[in-house]
Amino acid sequence: MSRLNYHHLYYFWRVAKSTSLTEAAESLHISQSALSAQIKQLEQSLDVALFVRQGRKLVLTDVGRRVLAYAQDIFNTGEELEKFIQKDSATQLQHITIGVQSNLSRNFIESFIAPLLKSENVDFSLSSRGMADLLNGLVNHELDLALTNRAILSEGHDTSWQNQLVARQAVAIVGPYGEKPDTPFPIGYEGKKWVVPGRNTDIRSSFESFCATHQYQPDIKAEVDDMAMLRLLARDSGYLSVLPPVVVKDEIQSKVLQDYESIPQAFENFYAITMPRKFTSLLVLELIKTATHQYAVDHSI
Repeated sequence: MSRLNYHHLYYFWRVAKSTSLTEAAESLHISQSALSAQIKQLEQSLDVALFVRQGRKLVLTDVGRRVLAYAQDIFNTGEELEKFIQKDSATQLQHITIGVQSNLSRNFIESFIAPLLKSENVDFSLSSRGMADLLNGLVNHELDLALTNRAILSEGHDTSWQNQLVARQAVAIVGPYGEKPDTPFPIGYEGKKWVVPGRNTDIRSSFESFCATHQYQPDIKAEVDDMAMLRLLARDSGYLSVLPPVVVKDEIQSKVLQDYESIPQAFENFYAITMPRKFTSLLVLELIKTATHQYAVDHSI
């Protein structure tokens, strides 16, 4: 076999990632015939067929899919190297891009980025996104890390994920200040209305289990997926809510709201999600390490 031509392999990678040969040629600023010739040369040098034509479409062969996996690793690593050199040069201002789950606690985010605010040689970008966009941002090197309230399993994904638990906040019943019942739950909670997290959340599941244990049927006025909106409703509605007290710490300190009681074994977990990379930013590692250490200190006995 002749020596692999990485220029040809790069063209193959771009074609395989595109919806058509025409689109790839336009993005590479070469003619379609020239691009097709480059792919043919790669197939000849490897002595395999990488594509088969089905109608007007080029479809990867089984060998083509395996070659694509290698090409993906090669050129993704190249992109990582470029970003590593750009971001971690000691003579340059370092930049970090953080994606945050759109419904994540703003108080947690603020505490996580606090070390960056104190550093003179670092600037950063925050991008609020849905979960799918966060994962795509990591894969496409748009994000250095993502902050979420649930771990990402690698099963069902083509990518493996690194999940680091950086904080865990206890969940409590929170309500208007001065109206806390003098008796343990559920006595004194009859006729109360609730604003609670959406059904597909760990907090909601824990609350429902708690209620079932005490044979209590909550009168739910509203279900809210967004933690910032849940905070506002807890503050302004006069209803009871279930959320980590850290989310409403300002309202608790100002005696607008009150922490009535914690729900046993109920937590909101906060994760830093990254991808395995050959060139992981030292700044990212240090930021995660600081957050994890602070969590350990805050919860030490």
